[in-house]
Amino acid sequence: MAHGPRYKVPFRRRRESKTDYHARRRMVGSGRPRLVVRKTSTRVIVQIIEALPEGDRCIAAADSRQLSEFGWRAGVKNIPAAYLTGFLAASRVLKLGTNAAIVDIGLSQPIPGSRIFSAVKGAIDAGLEVPCSDKMFPKEKHLRGEHIASYAKDLSENQPSTFQRQFGKVSKGRTDLTQLPSMYDTTKKNITAKYTRGGSKE
Repeated sequence: MAHGPRYKVPFRRRRESKTDYHARRRMVGSGRPRLVVRKTSTRVIVQIIEALPEGDRCIAAADSRQLSEFGWRAGVKNIPAAYLTGFLAASRVLKLGTNAAIVDIGLSQPIPGSRIFSAVKGAIDAGLEVPCSDKMFPKEKHLRGEHIASYAKDLSENQPSTFQRQFGKVSKGRTDLTQLPSMYDTTKKNITAKYTRGGSKE
């Protein structure tokens, strides 16, 4: 660690590489809530957070594990699941009267076509106003899981042992992965039906 009379110890979360305070200051200064997207090794989490003097307040949130309530029976950490999680979080916050936000990806790298920007695309498609370049979003066929369905079909027909190793736990008793695009459509339709005018307010 550096020494000297002019050395200033960084904030703890900066030392731990958890918060970029320069980026956070710019986001808070925008006056808009933050669309916070975080991914783990098992799921995707999307929150809409408002910065207040007393601390951050979560207005609405969605966890990809909650997609099962709307008919999703596949994995919860892939691109389609990320999109639907963003769609669900935005649908919830729109019911509460918030219609705009800015993207907060934390310390993640801004990789085009990633799960993070899949979630952002889902939020935008739900009706939330979020500034973001279209170049960052995955292709429509990836959002719908067509690439996963095609890959699963090819493995199941030509390499069944590999299919069982990669998809056995997901497909066993839950779903036919080759039907993932139609499951995506159904899940999105169910979310829309619940959060349109007159639907549930959570």
